[in-house]
Amino acid sequence: MKHVLIINAHQFYQGISSGKLNKTMVDVIRKEMEQRGYEVKETAIEAGYDINEEVGKHVWADLIILQSPVFWFGMPWIYKKYIDEVFTAGLMQQRLLVDDGRSRDDPSKQYGTGGKMQGKQYMISLTWNAPKEAFGDAQQILFSGKLVDDVFVSNTANYKFCGAEILPAFSSHNVMKQADIEGDIKRLREHLAAVA
Repeated sequence: MKHVLIINAHQFYQGISSGKLNKTMVDVIRKEMEQRGYEVKETAIEAGYDINEEVGKHVWADLIILQSPVFWFGMPWIYKKYIDEVFTAGLMQQRLLVDDGRSRDDPSKQYGTGGKMQGKQYMISLTWNAPKEAFGDAQQILFSGKLVDDVFVSNTANYKFCGAEILPAFSSHNVMKQADIEGDIKRLREHLAAVA
């Protein structure tokens, strides 16, 4: 049986972010993965967590899926805190990585090759107000042709640094101005079927 860890990075903000959509997407991911024969563990960062237990969950998981809202073009700050704590512990324990991969004895070894997460996969699933049209179009001012995966390379880099394969991101776009929750759920199921 394969294992999936779902990380819910939602952070509550009164009047703007209640967490209902993020929770809905977590529930869809959990049900879809269970139907595909995965054993599922979840972490809701805002509810609290044990750092060492989270390192263990990362070691246990074959697939890690982050479900997060996008706040000011990044993840909520509680996710950065979570990553700093969990990956630092994973380094200190040498369970997620040993070092950065380089060697004074062998200069051909590249930075970012000291990870121990080979064979694992990582995917982000996002909810945000940016419309789909804002991506992949050089005429769009803000992202200048970048795709969602390009915009979130700072999020996926730590997993790649540790050896995990990065899967294509999923996005629920325009969730505040023109939400299509049923359409997003259908697309999320299709996305999971294609990657899992």
